[in-house]
Amino acid sequence: MILYYHPLSSYCWKVLIALYERGVPFEPRMLAEDAAAAEWQALWPIGKFPVLRDPARGATVAEASIIIEYLALHDAGTFRPIPADPDAALEARLMDRLFDNYVMSPMQALVLDRMRPDAARDSIARDQARAMLAKAYALIEGRMAGRTWAAGESFTLADCAAAPSLFYADRIVPMGAAHPALAAYLDRLVARPSFARVLEEKQPWWSMFPFADGPLEAD
Repeated sequence: MILYYHPLSSYCWKVLIALYERGVPFEPRMLAEDAAAAEWQALWPIGKFPVLRDPARGATVAEASIIIEYLALHDAGTFRPIPADPDAALEARLMDRLFDNYVMSPMQALVLDRMRPDAARDSIARDQARAMLAKAYALIEGRMAGRTWAAGESFTLADCAAAPSLFYADRIVPMGAAHPALAAYLDRLVARPSFARVLEEKQPWWSMFPFADGPLEAD
């Protein structure tokens, strides 16, 4: 299989974590390379990444959560991203949505705002994104009480979403002492071998991240 990805993309990290958890061999195709970018655009003209290409099945799979479920359906491995129990499966999918929609999305809005020229920055949108992050931190802090991983005691799809979203969000708007359960959870994620590998692999490009040198408060 071939994964078209960018080494700093939070959604690409989400899929990489699942691939490393499963131990499935794949060919990474970095979109900074012209040939890889042309292949990716031909496969998925919508222009979003990551995209997984499975030549054996003639399948092109997009959207990070769907890619992770596709891997669970079609490739051997011990990692079960969606629990077998229906109620536990719903919790994993809910937490996946919470991290993607209410942590990842406002985090990305803040990154995009920082990347704009000074005159084009939007203080209203920035304040809205920070307010959403504050709500998400508080909500997820409560849900994480007594849990090892996002949806319970097993590492799931939700944790694949949580790792990049919390890592990046904490760099921009630090969680601080007000969210001890969330901060401890992020520490466990960073120590997880699959995510530790992703973090190590990002290093050559890390200086490109707009908040590499400090949080939003440094503005």
